[in-house]
Amino acid sequence: MTKRLTPDAFFRIAKALSDPRRCEILESLAPEQEMCCMHLCARLPVTQATISHHLKELAVAGLVTIRRQGQFAFYKFCPEILESYFAELKRRLGGACK
Repeated sequence: MTKRLTPDAFFRIAKALSDPRRCEILESLAPEQEMCCMHLCARLPVTQATISHHLKELAVAGLVTIRRQGQFAFYKFCPEILESYFAELKRRLGGACK
């Protein structure tokens, strides 16, 4: 059973997903157990500061979790939050989504 999202959480996730770079980051994180920012920087053609900004926005939306180890931060995709978002979107659109 998926968790019901608050209206604020729903719109934070929608905003986070509206950026193509953030979607790329999620695509990179999804198949991995977790990944540090440095490895994401190696995969994507943007600066470390830009990646960090996008990861922060994804974390605020609940789409990624952060585990800190020393000076490194490791990020993990949270598919259950995305499932809750899809369920809420389907609920809001009613019969339009089958």
